[in-house]
Amino acid sequence: MARSLPTDAEAREILSRRRTRAAPRPAPKAGRALQGLIKELDDKFGRGAAALEPRWREIVGERLARVTRPQKLSKSRGGGGTLELRVAGPAALLVQHQSEDILQRVNLFLGAGSVDKLRIAQGPVKPMVDCAAPRPRKVAPTPLPAHAEAELKASVAAAPDALKGALERLGRAVLSDPDKGTDRSGR
Repeated sequence: MARSLPTDAEAREILSRRRTRAAPRPAPKAGRALQGLIKELDDKFGRGAAALEPRWREIVGERLARVTRPQKLSKSRGGGGTLELRVAGPAALLVQHQSEDILQRVNLFLGAGSVDKLRIAQGPVKPMVDCAAPRPRKVAPTPLPAHAEAELKASVAAAPDALKGALERLGRAVLSDPDKGTDRSGR
C-alpha cells in the first residue's frame, strides 16, 4: 500500500523535530596543512639544487657559471649527497678537474658534508638569468643638421599622418648612426 505524502504543515513539524548536521568545516589551505611536513623534510634532507641556482655564479665563479647548472641534489642515507651538474659538452673536462674545488664551494654554501660527490651530465646549458644586470640605456640619436632634417621631412611628407612620426624617428636614427659609416646626409 502506497504511503501518502505529508502536507506542508506536517512536513514543517517533522523538520522542526529532526536535528540537522552542522555544516562541515572547510578544508585547511594546502600550504598550511603541509607546512609541518615540509619543515620536517627540509630539516631531514636540506635544500636542493633549486637553492643553488640563484647564487650559482657566486658559488663557482663567472667562468664555470657560464658552462654549468646545478640539476639535482640527491641525499644518501650516510649523510652526504650527490650534486648533478649539467655541463656544456667541451667544458666537462674542465669541470672534472675542478670538481674538488666545486665541492668545497658548494659545501661552504649548503653546510659542511652536504655534498660529497659530483655527477657530470653533458648537455646544453641555458644562459643564466641575471636579475642584477643593468638594462642597456637607450641613447637619443644625435640631432641632424638642418639640411638633413629638411630632406627627411620632405621624404616622409607623402606618408599617412599616423606613420609620419614613426618614420621620422626611424630616419633620424638611421641617419645619425655612426656605425653605418654614412655621413649625416645619408649618402
